[in-house]
Amino acid sequence: MLSPVKYFVKNIWNDLPFFKIHGKIGFDFIETTKGGAKEMPNIKSAIKRVSVIEKKTLQNNMIKSAYKSAVKKFEQAVEAGNKEEAAKLFSAATKKVDQACTKGVIVKNTAARKKSNMAKKLNAMA
Repeated sequence: MLSPVKYFVKNIWNDLPFFKIHGKIGFDFIETTKGGAKEMPNIKSAIKRVSVIEKKTLQNNMIKSAYKSAVKKFEQAVEAGNKEEAAKLFSAATKKVDQACTKGVIVKNTAARKKSNMAKKLNAMA
């Protein structure tokens, strides 16, 4: 399903001129998937939480991307004036919004607002 997150441990401080002169310091940093350097935790459970959070973030981004894409497809069909296709895409987009709400990616009121706005656009086509 999801590929495991890879961590590259490196000491970025030792490459700076000050530390080349005065000696090394003992910080190890990990590079996350977003490209930022964060300090590596020492406790085993905290290390596991970092990897679990990375995986959950990727899953949440997948769900968020799927519902946004469904909503965009619906809105494109509405702009094109194709009512039959818009009706089909409305049910698909509503399903994706509900799934995102169930998974906790978006809040219940946000989901209701998005579905309501889509329904208004669909009913305005008639």
